[in-house]
Amino acid sequence: MDDLFSIKNRNEVQNCNPLADRMRPRTLEDIVGQDHIVGPGRLLRRAIQADRLSSIILYGPPGTGKTSLAAVIANTTSAAFEKLNAVLCGVKDIREVIDRSDDRLRLYSKRTILFVDEVHRWNKAQQDALLPWVENGTVILVGATTENPFFEVNRALVSRSRIFQLKPLENEGLMETAKRTLADKERGYGNWDVCFEEGALEHLVEVAAGDARSLLNAMELAVETSITPWPPAEGSSITISMETAEESIQRRALLYDRDGDYHFDTISAFIKSVRGSDPDAALYWLAKMVRAGEDPKFIFRRMIILASEDVGLADPYALSVVISCAQAFERIGFPEGNFPLSHACLYLATAPKSNTAMSYFDALNEVEKEDADVPNHLRDASRDKEGFGHGEGYVYPHAYRDHWAAQQYLPGSLRGRTFYIPSSVGYEGKIRDDVLCKRELQAAIVLGDNDTEEFLSWSASSKGKEGWFKRLESGRSKTLLSDRDEIFNTASVKRHSCVLIPMANDGLLLWESLRRSPEGLSAALVNSSGAKDALLCYAAVLDELEKPQIAVTEDILPSVLECEQWFSSSQFDHILIRAHRLNTLPSSLAIDAKQLLTPTGNLVLLTSPPRLGERISRILEQECGNSSLAAKLEQAEKLFFNDKGCNALSNHGLWDENEFKAAFEQQGYSVTVRIINQKEERFITDTDISTWFNKTSRWGSFMVKKLSKEDYFTIESTLRHRITNGPVLWQWKSFCMKASLYQ
Repeated sequence: MDDLFSIKNRNEVQNCNPLADRMRPRTLEDIVGQDHIVGPGRLLRRAIQADRLSSIILYGPPGTGKTSLAAVIANTTSAAFEKLNAVLCGVKDIREVIDRSDDRLRLYSKRTILFVDEVHRWNKAQQDALLPWVENGTVILVGATTENPFFEVNRALVSRSRIFQLKPLENEGLMETAKRTLADKERGYGNWDVCFEEGALEHLVEVAAGDARSLLNAMELAVETSITPWPPAEGSSITISMETAEESIQRRALLYDRDGDYHFDTISAFIKSVRGSDPDAALYWLAKMVRAGEDPKFIFRRMIILASEDVGLADPYALSVVISCAQAFERIGFPEGNFPLSHACLYLATAPKSNTAMSYFDALNEVEKEDADVPNHLRDASRDKEGFGHGEGYVYPHAYRDHWAAQQYLPGSLRGRTFYIPSSVGYEGKIRDDVLCKRELQAAIVLGDNDTEEFLSWSASSKGKEGWFKRLESGRSKTLLSDRDEIFNTASVKRHSCVLIPMANDGLLLWESLRRSPEGLSAALVNSSGAKDALLCYAAVLDELEKPQIAVTEDILPSVLECEQWFSSSQFDHILIRAHRLNTLPSSLAIDAKQLLTPTGNLVLLTSPPRLGERISRILEQECGNSSLAAKLEQAEKLFFNDKGCNALSNHGLWDENEFKAAFEQQGYSVTVRIINQKEERFITDTDISTWFNKTSRWGSFMVKKLSKEDYFTIESTLRHRITNGPVLWQWKSFCMKASLYQ
């Protein structure tokens, strides 16, 4: 019989117990979030209430209420209740419990319920020791496990028990648990006025991720460390800040509202990164959503849609893979479920793309034009049209060759960062070259923002955001690859060659050099430490010895002494330059290169001087159909580009192929020059036309003197009208010069 002192001591001990232990449910009505097994009318609830429980195994992740449900059973049943923890107990403890249970049954006809926590921790011999007594009814087993009992628990024991799976609590259930705790005066914090700052309690609920114990532990730490000494006087006010909540659960609150704009922006970034075949960005946005507590079912649903919409028949297995990953996630949940999530994400991001499923909308347009009746023998259920939109400035990959366009998907602060490194084995081995090639083209555009481009094509005003989109929309990838191949085919780079690449910010020639001369040296010159860091990020997939050597300098070519300091060689077999304009004298370039080349070395230069560039008069005639105005403008342009005495061409960077050839031959080089016809679809903007026809610009100020005022403004308005009809075919010429020291 308890006396007053034992009752007092018991209450003190209970008050010292952790909050999660104090707040355990006492009755079936107290249990939150498991209505599928203990809700009204459910089998387990009826068995507990009728005190007719048979052996069961409770299976679910931590903090879902397995031990709490066992405590409710103990409070409800008339049977004796024994408890063992499989981590701490062995066969000896099992035998002692069995002996007591057997005595109760023989002497008092009283059943015993044996609760075994972490039952999967027992080995086969320990589980077998319990089996006969479960079989003959001496004990009723209530096992609890976080592992799948069909794999981790003795098959014979499982066959004699009914399995009940507890699920992680939804946020609503966790919030209800938190509010009960704040209101409970006996076991919780109802004796004080506990107030959480806006979003603080929601953060604890979100991060708890279905684990009630984790939530209550965090609440206990947040509340009881916010005021000293503890406990304070009854009625005291306690305020929990967001910072305290973050510290209590050791996780920062992300800017992510599952019902707000940021939710939709993030899933949009994820979908566009996968569609754009950028596995690095796709992994980043996926990790951000999971980290913020996004529902994996929602993510899988969007990936299933994408598998048909954006991958389609280019890889008909994509849909099956994603659905299989979704089913695998349903079976295993977190944390192992991160693997099928990542698996599906990487598969889609690296899969070939096709939007042929979009042809459905062409058929739908025809239906809208003529709503014909369905023949009787063909009538069936109809479909609804789904909306499809893009963010401002987003480049749709399916509009381009190979259904891919080089654009940046990662945040600006992570530009050049790589997360996914494909291996050389199996399916990944097949996609490795494709992934790396796409990264190179991305780098060539992303990192090449400072490229000045040829005269009139990309003026100074086109730098920044507008210039960025112009380069993307113009399909610059094809031109970049063509220029790269022209340079390397002309240079005849060998596997053991030492190659120097000046003005290498975009990395285009650098990556090809690493491929073509794996046993030699690939050295690059860039004009900023930021460009160097970005290139090294893209080179992260390479072994240390295979990585390029990169130096920062404002000069086009360094001195021999500088090369000795920066690189493992100061003599090179090839110097490869791709630039639209060179702000140096051809003679200076020839002299500087001669000091760095081996006796059998060569320099290859591909550039597009303004005299070989596009003419507005050609666009006016062929794109706008105005021959008379085009003829007048053509005469003025000939004067502008060919008259070396005019002020318009008095600056550096405008020398043509003949001047380069003569300068290098004077230094003893053997020189060959090839003229290359170039063309691509380009988007011309109002900003471009305003720049060209600005009377203070070089071209505009020259033309306003050579053309009548009426012709000048008519040409401008004609071009403005033309660009509203889509891209313009831009044509120009480049020259590729090979200068060799050997004859």
